Amino acid sequence: MTDHASQIRRLRLDAVSLERGQRRLFSALTEALTAGEAISLTGANGAGKTSLLRAIAGLLPLAAGRIAFDGPDGEIEAETARSDGLHLLAHQDGLKTSRTAGEELDFWARWLGGGGDLAPAVETFNLEPLLTLEVRKLSAGQRRRLALARLLAAPRPLWLLDEPMAPLDTAMRRQLGEVMQRHLHSGGLILAAVHDPLPFPTRSLHVGAPG
Repeated sequence: MTDHASQIRRLRLDAVSLERGQRRLFSALTEALTAGEAISLTGANGAGKTSLLRAIAGLLPLAAGRIAFDGPDGEIEAETARSDGLHLLAHQDGLKTSRTAGEELDFWARWLGGGGDLAPAVETFNLEPLLTLEVRKLSAGQRRRLALARLLAAPRPLWLLDEPMAPLDTAMRRQLGEVMQRHLHSGGLILAAVHDPLPFPTRSLHVGAPG
């Protein structure tokens, strides 16, 4: 994992409310996610699942409430937790299309503080045949595999995943499920926005507009 200062062991949502534009997405959402646990974030399109992930990552302001991160010795400063302790994998993979897949993986691993050994990530997501290809030439599923490789190239405890299985084929969905379970077994945390169930048991947290 990361250094001691950013070893997130618990994520707390305390009466969180979110708005986009003038529309209230949801109100007073309270939940806790602890080490070794995964939560599937469910709800209709537009309910606020993606917005919640972005708010946890510090990319959207809260309308009300508080998001907190706890480590082995108590609460971690939010800026430290976000910069060093979590991964956000969104709908948009955030890849530079003019780089090769190998260059892009190396860039992200270094940017995110990875240890330099990319072989496990390359092997796990079957990237070897793609490393010399420009990202623009990759299919949607191949791009998602490349983006997912960041999770292993730069290990961090908290994974915020937005429809991680969406463009993957059956075999790679199964592989990603195994990767996620290993992360949990090592003390990681996963909050994943999903439409289809993940391939292992999780708790569910439903997000929706107030009644």
